[in-house]
Amino acid sequence: MGKRSAALVGFTEWAPQRKWDQPMFSMEACAKLAAEALSDAGIDKGEVDGLVIGGLQESPLFPPLALAEYLQIQANFGEVVDIGGASSAGMIWRAAAAIEIGLCETVLVLVHSTPAPVEAGGDAAKMIMPPYLMGDAWGSPQGQFDIPYGLVAAAPSFAMVAQRYMSQYGVAPETLAKIAVDERNSALKNPKAVFKDKPITIDDVLASPMVSDPVHLLEMVMPCFGGGAVVLTSAERAKKAKHRPVFLTGYGERISHKTVSYMDDLTVTPAKPSADKAFGMAGIDRSAIDFCSFYDCFTITVLMTLEDAGFVKKGQGGAFVEEHDLSFSGDFPINTHGGQLGMGQGGAAGGLSHVIDALTQIQGRAEDRQLAKADAAYVTGVGGLMASNVGLVMEGA
Repeated sequence: MGKRSAALVGFTEWAPQRKWDQPMFSMEACAKLAAEALSDAGIDKGEVDGLVIGGLQESPLFPPLALAEYLQIQANFGEVVDIGGASSAGMIWRAAAAIEIGLCETVLVLVHSTPAPVEAGGDAAKMIMPPYLMGDAWGSPQGQFDIPYGLVAAAPSFAMVAQRYMSQYGVAPETLAKIAVDERNSALKNPKAVFKDKPITIDDVLASPMVSDPVHLLEMVMPCFGGGAVVLTSAERAKKAKHRPVFLTGYGERISHKTVSYMDDLTVTPAKPSADKAFGMAGIDRSAIDFCSFYDCFTITVLMTLEDAGFVKKGQGGAFVEEHDLSFSGDFPINTHGGQLGMGQGGAAGGLSHVIDALTQIQGRAEDRQLAKADAAYVTGVGGLMASNVGLVMEGA
């Protein structure tokens, strides 16, 4: 049995929205998320002594200090995590590790992506839209050698990976499209999903506009605004929480590059070493996992995670997807909340949705999507361009 020193005990999650009618500063958003998550956990703010965040728009320097001051929290641990889409999962294990070594007892993980109020005379587009070049400033290798040739941001990079994988292993477009369909079927039951009332078919996916060959529009996430928060605390304190404690029994992280042009092999991701570390720490086999929640910025990400995380042998992921129902009502549930493909990518909080998906199921709070057995989950985060990977084994008390 793996570590059972730190438990996830409460959360909040805002429904992703394409348009956000009430701009708010980062610290304001974090305060609202913190209040909601602590209320859900049944923990008083005065018990919080750790903060893990992804940054603050209005305080780019010293953000944990600024937020502790704003929330009036005396923290023994403060951390900023920035490893792309894997950040949220990375925040969770860092919070748990701080609790495990006795540095603190209760940690707030806060992730938001909301438009800030626009400064008088400012540019609204610059203030609310994410940087499309992912920080590839002039002078960087990407700025010099990738971007001038059209390799900009995510879509063309994941398309290169998908094209190579499909060619090498003979995977048909219909197979990848089925992943989007299965996830959408789960999203139909999620009241927070952007696509909660919009079923799709494989034909719909393949008929949607081609964004970057072979990636169709319905095979990639819809960027939205959103936010989420999770409360982690010690095993002893978790006994007094309102909901079933969910222990983080194993975790792993691997960072191998930043951009796809630096991948050693386009068909191999960092998911394998992070999964091996997570399962080794937890002391359980993949067969003990009841369901998975995989980071799903593109359909190819789910397929390759299935293989590289060790659930399917390399090259057999396509056949596995074709033979199994991946929806919440299927025989191999992945992303029972609909994934980011079906729920919408709430900005930086999109990655946290997978943690909350697992937490919701294990605590028995998934309502119409509740699995009959949900005691152990494997969650992933993927950052950069198949560049960073975090794996989490989560088990109920």
